[in-house]
Amino acid sequence: MPYLDANATQALRPAARAALVTALEVTGNPSSVHQAGRAARRIMEDSREVIARRFGARPEDLVFTSGGTEADALAIHAMRAHRRLIISAIEHDAVRSAAAGAAVVPVGADGVADMAALDALLGDGVPSLVCLMLANNETGVIQPAQQAASICRRHGAILHVDAVQAAGRMPVDLAALAAHSLAISSHKLGGPAGAGALLLAPDAPFGTALIAGGGQERGRRGGTPPVALFAGFAAAAVAGAEDDLARVAGLRDAAERAAVAAGAVVCGDPARRLPNTTCLALPGVRADAQVIAFDLEKIAVSAGAACSSGKVATSHVLQAMGLGPLAEQAIRVSLPWHVTQADIDAFAEAYPRVAARLRSPLATRAA
Repeated sequence: MPYLDANATQALRPAARAALVTALEVTGNPSSVHQAGRAARRIMEDSREVIARRFGARPEDLVFTSGGTEADALAIHAMRAHRRLIISAIEHDAVRSAAAGAAVVPVGADGVADMAALDALLGDGVPSLVCLMLANNETGVIQPAQQAASICRRHGAILHVDAVQAAGRMPVDLAALAAHSLAISSHKLGGPAGAGALLLAPDAPFGTALIAGGGQERGRRGGTPPVALFAGFAAAAVAGAEDDLARVAGLRDAAERAAVAAGAVVCGDPARRLPNTTCLALPGVRADAQVIAFDLEKIAVSAGAACSSGKVATSHVLQAMGLGPLAEQAIRVSLPWHVTQADIDAFAEAYPRVAARLRSPLATRAA
């Protein structure tokens, strides 16, 4: 079954599976001082160093979490004190929920956040925490995070970057971005689900923990850590650095050409996207109907963020881009690290068939 929903989750990489299984053989709690505990602590700290170095942070500034959602929530909770919240209109629900009531930076029809609007918002001098994703999870459009960091630092504001979808699919380096914090997630990289990290710049104003506990993670995140998950996370991060992203982009483009030839419309700036992602609207056909039709073809795609599964709704991302009815008619095709030419061939053959069937008068009346 061609799996083209990598932005929801990816298959476990062989290196991550091997590291996970090996670490599961270690019984100790990394907070314990005996030999078994020290062995677990070594695995955990080695993993911390690998991930931190991979994404441009110091090991001591990496806080392990249960995933990207918690990393985003922790950043907002820990750095929002006495600061106004500002987010882009296309942020993931993890940020939108944690930053409820925030001021919103608009995006253009290309899906790119308006940096002039951000500059104007910050021009009033009010201390602020800004949240801007590095790449959008629905369209794949890459955001001007480095420019946002420059604007924020000039105004004395704090910038948190959600890099959950970007990590492993483009260069991601906290120090190079000059942001104050960065969220990443294991399973988006082909590691095990249930692990993530918040990377902090040395000058990040971290306040109180979101989850209090026994002082783990230097008091920034309590709870007994799942050492094996972090070992798999680190292995996936290293393995992902070897991915041939040019190959993936070529396959993405081939899938896109077949869809456009059958009437699809590409949503978002085609020149600044993640190499694995395309957002395809089929005018006049609801996204949920398309997802079901492709599932019957034994091809997995999605209608926007996976967190909306079971409650398909109009995409707030595409609405913010001003796409009107197309906001209810777009699917996301996202290629995993192990995508093959055969997967893309199957999609390219199925898309015209699915489009024709769903656009037939009978299907239109049924909808």
